[in-house]
Amino acid sequence: MNVNVTNSNTMPSVALKSWKETYKHIDSKPDIYTQNFSWEVMLTRQLSKTLCAARRVYTRNYAQVLSIGSKKVPMSNFEPDKYINYQRIEDNLAIVKKRLRRPLTLSEKVVYGHLDNAAEQDIVRGTSYLRLRPDRVACQDATAQMALLQFMSANIPEVCAPTTVHCDHLIEAQVGGPKDLKRAIEINHEVYNFLSSTCAKYNIGFWRPGSGIIHQIILENYAFPGGLMIGTDSHTPNAGGLGMVAIGVGGADAVDVMADLPWELKCPNVIGVKLTGSLSGWTSPKDVILKVAGILTVKGGTGAIIEYFGPGVESLSCTGMATVCNMGAEIGATTSLFPFNKRMGDFLRATKRGEIAAYSESFAHNLRADEGAEYDQLIEINLSELEPHLNGPFTPDLATPISKFKDAVVENNWPTELKVGLIGSCTNSSYEDMSRAASIAKQAHDHGLKVKSMFTITPGSEQIRATITRDGQEKTLTDVGGIVLANACGPCIGQWDRQDVKKGEKNSIVTSYNRNFTGRNDANPATHAFVTSPEIVTAMVFAGDLRFNPLTDTLTGADGKPFKFTGPTGNELPPRGYDPGEDTYQYPPKDRVTVQVAVDPKSNRLQLLQPFSKWNGKDIEQVPILIKVKGKCTTDHISAAGPWLKFRGHLDNISNNMLIGALNSENNKVNEVKNLFTGQYDAVPNVARDYKSKGTPWVVIGDENYGEGSSREHAALEVRHLNGCAVIVKSFARIHETNLKKQGLLPLTFANSSDYDKIDPTDKVSIIGLTSFAPGKPLTLKLHKKSGETVDIPVNHTFNENQIDWFKAGSALNKMAEMAEEKFQ
Repeated sequence: MNVNVTNSNTMPSVALKSWKETYKHIDSKPDIYTQNFSWEVMLTRQLSKTLCAARRVYTRNYAQVLSIGSKKVPMSNFEPDKYINYQRIEDNLAIVKKRLRRPLTLSEKVVYGHLDNAAEQDIVRGTSYLRLRPDRVACQDATAQMALLQFMSANIPEVCAPTTVHCDHLIEAQVGGPKDLKRAIEINHEVYNFLSSTCAKYNIGFWRPGSGIIHQIILENYAFPGGLMIGTDSHTPNAGGLGMVAIGVGGADAVDVMADLPWELKCPNVIGVKLTGSLSGWTSPKDVILKVAGILTVKGGTGAIIEYFGPGVESLSCTGMATVCNMGAEIGATTSLFPFNKRMGDFLRATKRGEIAAYSESFAHNLRADEGAEYDQLIEINLSELEPHLNGPFTPDLATPISKFKDAVVENNWPTELKVGLIGSCTNSSYEDMSRAASIAKQAHDHGLKVKSMFTITPGSEQIRATITRDGQEKTLTDVGGIVLANACGPCIGQWDRQDVKKGEKNSIVTSYNRNFTGRNDANPATHAFVTSPEIVTAMVFAGDLRFNPLTDTLTGADGKPFKFTGPTGNELPPRGYDPGEDTYQYPPKDRVTVQVAVDPKSNRLQLLQPFSKWNGKDIEQVPILIKVKGKCTTDHISAAGPWLKFRGHLDNISNNMLIGALNSENNKVNEVKNLFTGQYDAVPNVARDYKSKGTPWVVIGDENYGEGSSREHAALEVRHLNGCAVIVKSFARIHETNLKKQGLLPLTFANSSDYDKIDPTDKVSIIGLTSFAPGKPLTLKLHKKSGETVDIPVNHTFNENQIDWFKAGSALNKMAEMAEEKFQ
């Protein structure tokens, strides 16, 4: 809206409508609400002091709003015609605040500011399903394949929201950056061509292999304060370091936004984390989230946004705040968020987005929580007292302060020899991270030391790689024996051709990554992986011993004299500015009509999707239990990554990894379940395929926080593809529960978690109540025992009306197709 209040004596119609609604209690003549109303006429009529006061208040507030709405600021330097819509947030919040009549947290401001219909939307934390309009979508190459295959089937000419695809997951770490990148391009040629051509066809920005990790690219180029983004990766919340509500989702959710449908999210609770004091010395932003993970555990953040605030925030850099938000995924949080501050503005300007920085500064009143905003839970951390932490092994919430870590190593009999130290990843690969790590390496080098453990460095982006090469940090790290890997995810997601230990050999590694589930990094279930900061990793590789504490212990230099590291130092931003490095971005072409996207029917990497069958209108009767899962079952257990990543675009082939990492409660073995038709034990996918060939649906029984970890929707797609119909557990991780619903499956939870123990793997089950399926109405799980006995167990669900329609249609994509067909008939 191009209106300048100071130069106009005519109030715009939008303003008049808002004025009339806001001050409808004031008794005035009707003609003052016409579009041609003159401000001078109003004054000469000498209206009451009340009306004049109201006008002054309104004019001041309206001028502020107008300055926001009248300015066009591009979302990114790559999309000059896509603008930040702060006006929508301002307008929505005016409605929401009038309705709720209470102060709002920052996350509420951003989320409610993106409501599709703020006037009619039900808003109850932890209960309502919100319909939202995200600003953009981001996909990484492993999940983008399935997301784009689904989008193609919707027959829409181009994406309706700004979207990017980032090639970072398919590059395996072997010997070093350039060689590994070249090999990946050769091996994944078919997939990269598919992604490149699909992006060109549907107006999607494409970041080629070698550009860097999706979350670092987003932070450097696309994240902005107050924005709402969804991404097909669980660590999408990294952008919260720039004040953006960024949420990990499955590909089907991304398709909704690409297709201009409102995106649905259960209204999050809000957990406040008040930071006091300030970081110094060895303590880093990573230690904040390691501490929070220890407090909340891997499921404590489920259904909530973690919102950081307090004076301690000012001691964190923008990229440090991103680190904290990134690893919030490990506590199940919907996302994490920091308020806009000067450090964010500095980062925006350093990444050539000064106009966004200035725009955010003018909108700062909505980029922080209201005074008196209330949280569902409040945690307080004094940064001045916070110690460096190491979390693990096998779970990211086993938090140990470094002062107690040596004792924990000894008491738990963890392998003391440190085999490998790995720094980088999407969590800790900023310029500041690399600089602080290099400051430790330089101290060791000055004392004539080389690393005793293998030491790898993963730059987060081509921009970071080029800058640390120019500024010398890369040389410092390699001079002591470090190996620089490609600008990609690499070992963090299991893309690591590790050769120094055999599978099954107990060993310890320390990383600056975010996730350390069993076998996560190297597919070795005996690897004890500990997560910590890059500077602690760097110090420990010179000792080669897990018991080394760099804050208190000494090393022996080449001269035979002992020395102790001093605390790490490093600039948060490069003093000489960033070096962009090689250009790795592919713009969508202006003429997309001639772009062809082809999928070879004989390909073992890509496969066009076929619609899943609709619900048959009946209850599910006496179907077998494929597996009763015991203990932790992450998406890595359900659909392993590593070597399986190459099949992420081929649903049938990747389904051969379904649940092969899950522990069978019957025999305490993985990937070995009994076929109830043959009585023989076989691999989980093989038994599922046999049931499918006989037209027999099946169910999975699971434990707590089922499906935690990655956002990969393959963990749901594979179950549906192999004829699963329901997953019944004690509790779900948020993203996985949604992904199951999207694919037409029934994610159900025990009303009483102890009922899990009543189920025998040889039981057959019925699910009763589907013919009257309704929101909030429990279903019944009927167990049919071998003895002929039946046992009824109540099970709950979180389906709303819209999601029930997905189930009846066979999937959310089927429902979308139905709606499109009706629209164009």
